[in-house]
Amino acid sequence: MDQYALIMRHEDGGKIASPEQMEIWMKQTMDWIGSIAAKNKFVGGTGLPFDGARVVKHNGIVTNGPFGEIKETIGGFITVKADSIEEAVEFAKGCPVLQGEGNSVEVRRIAQSDGTH
Repeated sequence: MDQYALIMRHEDGGKIASPEQMEIWMKQTMDWIGSIAAKNKFVGGTGLPFDGARVVKHNGIVTNGPFGEIKETIGGFITVKADSIEEAVEFAKGCPVLQGEGNSVEVRRIAQSDGTH
């Protein structure tokens, strides 16, 4: 069984949700994760706040950011166990982030530490 990263992308990182909207979204997200965990397929994950980030570029150049003004931001990710990429995609389809127009969930198989795949 492989592991897959489900990477949550927000098309407009400049939008700020109200505290009420955040509470609803967090409950939906925890319920979604709970449904995956109930199948013993949840490995872990985290949100990625926009503040305090840095970007390290070629030749050691460091900039503040990324900023919400960019077209797309990564809001977080979870890691799941799945028998196939199709199963991981089915998990991704239930992600509450998809309620936002233009948002997406990228599904990527995680390379194994033993060099397989």
